[in-house]
This record gives sequence, C-alpha cells and structure tokens, in this order.
Amino acid sequence: MWPLNSTASPSGGPNSMANNNVFIQLLFLIITSSGFLFHDTIKVGSCQGDHQRGCVDTEKVALLKFKQGLTDTSDRLSSWVGEDCCKWRGVVCNNRSRHVIKLTLRYLDADGTEGELGGKISPALLELKYLNYLDLSMNNFGGTPIPKFIGSLEKLRYLNLSGASFGGPIPPQLGNLSSLHYLDLKEYFDESNQNDLHWISGLTSLRHLNLGGVDLSQAAAYWLQAVSKLPSLSELHLPACALADLPPSLHFPI
Repeated sequence: MWPLNSTASPSGGPNSMANNNVFIQLLFLIITSSGFLFHDTIKVGSCQGDHQRGCVDTEKVALLKFKQGLTDTSDRLSSWVGEDCCKWRGVVCNNRSRHVIKLTLRYLDADGTEGELGGKISPALLELKYLNYLDLSMNNFGGTPIPKFIGSLEKLRYLNLSGASFGGPIPPQLGNLSSLHYLDLKEYFDESNQNDLHWISGLTSLRHLNLGGVDLSQAAAYWLQAVSKLPSLSELHLPACALADLPPSLHFPI
C-alpha cells in the first residue's frame, strides 16, 4: 500500500496536505472510471445476451407440432431442430421480441430435388400469436379443406394458399382476418363451385385478392357487391372464375 505522506516533510506542512489532496483526487478518478467501465461492460453484455437468446419456447413447441402433422418426404424441414427456432428454414422472428412473425414454406423446386409438403395443418399454429405472414403455396395438401382456425390468426397481413391443392368450400372464417392485406387462393382445388362469398366483406384491410381458377358461377349475382365493401382493395384477379364478361384482372384507384 502506498504511504499517503511519503513525500511529506516531518513537520506535516502544506506540501504534505497538498500531496494528500492530489492523491485522493486521483484515487477518486480511478474508482469512478472503473465503475463506469464496469457499468458499460454490464450493459454491453446484457444487450448481447438479448440478441443471442433463442425463440419463444411455446412457439418452438407449436412449430414442432405443426411439423408433425406434415408429410415431408424430402426432409425440407430437417433444419427444424435445436433450441433456436428463429434459425429454422422458412421461419422468421422479430429481432427484439424473438416471436415468430413469418412462415414461408412455399414450394419452389425447379429441379425436382425436393418434395412438396402435404398432410394436415395443425391448430398448434394458433400459438404463434404474432404471426403476420403465412405462405404455404404450391405444396400438395391432397384436397383437404383449408382449416377454419386460420381465420383466428388475427395478426395475419399476408396469406398465400395458392396452388396448394386445398379443397372443399372456402371457409367463411377467413373473413375474420380484418388485418389482412394480401390473399391469394388461385388454383384452388375444388370441383364444386363456391356459392358463398359474403365472408370477403370482412376483409376490410385487403389490398390484393386473387381467386383465379375458383368457380364463382353461383356467386355471380352478388360477388361484385361483396368486393365493393373492401375500402382498401387496389388489385383483384378473377381469371377462369366462370364469370361472364369480366376481365381477368381489375385495378382500382387508391
């Protein structure tokens, strides 16, 4: 330990007091600076920990249940292992909250090395409370109906089920998706026609609607009335819908 009065005169005069004051000030600065460095280290470490933590546990479990219901002959979802589901293929999380916000499982295999997803869509998806984007297009669900519970994914802004071989009547529960901006159901696999389009009027935020290939002949009398109730709609695609004297696409002024 340094002697506080190592340079002091035996009499303990003014020089000794001045030296002591200087030393005390230096010691205070050292302690204060060390405190700031320690505090900054804690802050940086905490931020890094938040950034590196994995996804929400309940959402990871939900995704695994969703995977269990699917047929995945070519192991497209083989990356769905490990603690952090935000790193899984097709899964996107919010950078801060780590909640799952996006599922992109569109089948786009030009060289045929991967198989389509099929099977059943698990209601475990309802655990993804912050999901706003769902793309299952171009897969093969073998004519199974679109699950009614998809209409309860209230934060959805984008829904693409086109060319995925869903069948049966389009569930009117989709009309509950009042935050939806984009809906694509083209090439819907169903030999019967759709006679109920009243649910469309509930999509009050919808901007893009594609029902190409859906037989709307039984809804011909009122489809326009239903569509006219969509205040934000700017693009409508109805090719091959068995509606007479109708262009395949319509664009509306915004």
